Amino acid sequence: MHKQVRHIFSKTFGSRPGIRTFFSPGRVNLIGEHIDYNGGFVFPCALSIGNYGAIALREDQTIRFFSQNFESVGIVTVSLSDLDFNPNHNWANYAKGVIREMRIRGMVIDRGFDVAVFGDLPNSSGLSSSASIELLIGVMMNDLFGLGISRPDLAVLCKKVENEYIGVNCGIMDQFVIANAKAEHGLLLDCNTLDFTQVPLHLHGHTIVICNSKVKRGLVDSKYNERRAQCEAAKAVFQRRLPIRELCDLSLEQFAEYASDLKDDVLFRRARHAVTENIRTQNAHRQLLADDLIGFGQAMTASHRSLRDDYEVSCAELDVLVDLALANGAIGARMTGAGFGGCTVNLVPQNCLDSFRSAVIDGYRQAFGIEAPIYFAVPSDGTKEIAER
Repeated sequence: MHKQVRHIFSKTFGSRPGIRTFFSPGRVNLIGEHIDYNGGFVFPCALSIGNYGAIALREDQTIRFFSQNFESVGIVTVSLSDLDFNPNHNWANYAKGVIREMRIRGMVIDRGFDVAVFGDLPNSSGLSSSASIELLIGVMMNDLFGLGISRPDLAVLCKKVENEYIGVNCGIMDQFVIANAKAEHGLLLDCNTLDFTQVPLHLHGHTIVICNSKVKRGLVDSKYNERRAQCEAAKAVFQRRLPIRELCDLSLEQFAEYASDLKDDVLFRRARHAVTENIRTQNAHRQLLADDLIGFGQAMTASHRSLRDDYEVSCAELDVLVDLALANGAIGARMTGAGFGGCTVNLVPQNCLDSFRSAVIDGYRQAFGIEAPIYFAVPSDGTKEIAER
C-alpha cells in the first residue's frame, strides 16, 4: 500500500526527491462505548487497515491535498494563510483543521507541501476514518517540521479540531488510540485523566472479526450530539447531590441511590448505560488479563444490549449482525463506534472463521439484501512513518 500511495503522489504531483510515506490506522473499540466523553474507561486497539499518505515539502506557501478515495473532489489547493473550513473541500477539512490549530498555537509550519492519501479503511463505517486522517496529518507535521508534540498532546489537539473546527462533539478515544497504539496490544484508557495502559491481547485461538453493516452514518447529522447533551443533563442532576466531575465517576451504589432524582426515563437509561458500561470495561480488562475470554466475550455482548436498549444507538442491521455472530460461533459480539450504522466487533474462535464468515454474509444478505464486508482485525501500531524497503 505504501508503494501505491507513492505512485499516486507521483502521478498527481510529479515525481521528485524528498517524498516521505506515513501510515495512520483505523481503530476498533473492543468495549467501552459512548463513555469516552463521560469520563470513563475505554478499551480500543488500532487496526492494520487505515490511511497511507505520501508528502513532500514545497518552497512556497501552497498546500495541495489529494485523496484517491475521494477522487471526485480532485486536488484541493489552499494557502497556509487561509485554512478556514470550506464545505467544498470535503475530507481535506480534517487535514486543514489540524494544520490551522497548530499554527494558532504558534507552531512553525512555514512551508507548503503536497500530500496524497490512499486508504483501505471504509468511510463512515465506525472505524474512525476521520481521526485516522487527523493523526496522519498531525504526525506528518510533527515529524517534518520538528514540532516536538507528544503523542498524547497530539491526540488532544486533533480532538479539539474535530470538536470545534469540524463540529463533531466526539470524545478523546479515537484520536488517542490512533496516536498511541502498540501492535498486538489493546489500550485501556482512562478518559478522565488520560492515563493509559498497553494491554497484551492474548486471545488464545480467537480472532477479532469486524462485520460492516454498510449502513453509513454522518456523525454531525446523527443523534450523537443529542446523546451527549442527554448525558450532560443527567450529570447535572447527580451533581446536585454528589461531587462528581463526570457521569462515569458514579459507582453502581451511588447510581442506585440517587437515580430516582432523574425524573425523565430517557435520562435514566442514558446514565445507566454510562455507569454500567464503565464498570463492564474495567471488569473486561481484568477478565482478559486472567485469560477469561468467555467472560470478556460476555461483557462485549452485554455492552451491545446496553447500547441497544438503554443508549438506543444501534439499528436493525447491527442487531442482526450481532445475532448472526452469536449464532455462528462468536463468544462475544457488539456494535462498535458511534452507532446508527457502521460495524460490529466479534470475538471468534479461529477454527470456525470460514464457517462464521459464510454464515454471517449469507444471513445478512437474506435479511437486508446487502453484502456485509468482513475483516479479520490485526491489532497494530499507531500512526508512524514507513521506512522505505
